[in-house]
Amino acid sequence: MSDLADDYRRHGFAATLGPGRSPAVLVVDVCAAYLTDGSPLRAPVEDAVAAALTLVTRARERGRPVVFTRVSYRPGTADGGLFRRKVPALAAFEEGNPMGAFLPALAPAAGEVVITKQYASAFHGTSLAATLTAEGIDTLCVAGLTTSGCVRATATDALQHGFRPLVVADACGDRDPRLHEANLLDLDAKYADVVDLAAALAVLD
Repeated sequence: MSDLADDYRRHGFAATLGPGRSPAVLVVDVCAAYLTDGSPLRAPVEDAVAAALTLVTRARERGRPVVFTRVSYRPGTADGGLFRRKVPALAAFEEGNPMGAFLPALAPAAGEVVITKQYASAFHGTSLAATLTAEGIDTLCVAGLTTSGCVRATATDALQHGFRPLVVADACGDRDPRLHEANLLDLDAKYADVVDLAAALAVLD
């Protein structure tokens, strides 16, 4: 991967955006479905969730906004359209299914924004961009699940909406480390700054 990253840089990719002046933490879809044995979405993401908790804790300590996203579909409806047809496992996020619940240790606190979505990007068809703009937020420290799916889509759309996406590598996870690493490489080349947890904590400070 390092050779490919070097090649990207030689050809004019992977410039650094850097943080702006008003960061927030965006926690993408961290829920029971990814941590419950027997779930079709189960993935080895325990370390990523622990890092996301560290990130959220620091943001709260520093008075930085924290925004959570969740996926939710009404049973028997066309919510999610072709996305649900493409990924039948998304049935885990139907209303009433405990797989869609936030984790007890990593759940929205009183007053924190929760964005409910039906597609991969937290910006698609939601009020997220307007909410961030109203709060004066210009930088998103992005954590969550999964790196190749909703994290990638959200970080890409963040850039396209004029926000600086800092994807926190340690605080994101996927079904396979190869997917995780490949998508981080490509995000860093084209759409986001990929940073480690220590760097993200420094931004929040």
